[in-house]
Amino acid sequence: MAKLSAQSRARKIKLLLFDVDGVLTDGKLFFLPNRQKGAAADLSAQGSIEFKGFHAHDGVAISLTRFGGLRTGLITKRFSETVALRARDLKLEFVKQGIDDKGAAFAEVVKEAGVSLDEAAFVGDDIVDLPAMRLAGFAIAVKNARDEVKKEAHYTTAHAGGEGALRDAVEFILKAQGKWKKVLKSYIGERGKTVQ
Repeated sequence: MAKLSAQSRARKIKLLLFDVDGVLTDGKLFFLPNRQKGAAADLSAQGSIEFKGFHAHDGVAISLTRFGGLRTGLITKRFSETVALRARDLKLEFVKQGIDDKGAAFAEVVKEAGVSLDEAAFVGDDIVDLPAMRLAGFAIAVKNARDEVKKEAHYTTAHAGGEGALRDAVEFILKAQGKWKKVLKSYIGERGKTVQ
């Protein structure tokens, strides 16, 4: 049986799932101590405020997926209020945080979405993402992914995580599906209506 090209795989995608740290962000974690006056100093991660930087291009990418008829969500090992806030802001349909087995979580979301594994894509950057990527019909690595991840990916983005990598993945899928020009026209038209 011939090996499917990245374009062939992308044409089938109806569901796009992705990691957060290293995909939506550059992978750096920032913690600001949360000390209250008179309270004992707790310097653990729980005693701090976590913050992350997200790229605007990736936010636009999520809007573009909706115009292209793709469903989206994230699966991440960490739990973060910052991620929960960003997920609500982007109106992601599937949000799985604190996940140790990304393969099992991926399969669960695919089932919940009512699609097949070959209709689902996963974007990752590190070895913890491999179980989900191995199940995905279209496995995507970001430019700065670990070598082990790139070797198993069907496509590697032109941009690094936190620098528009998710946008690369979305554009690749929508172009492979022949939807790119129509999606752009719809997106720009929608934005034009709000500017008066």
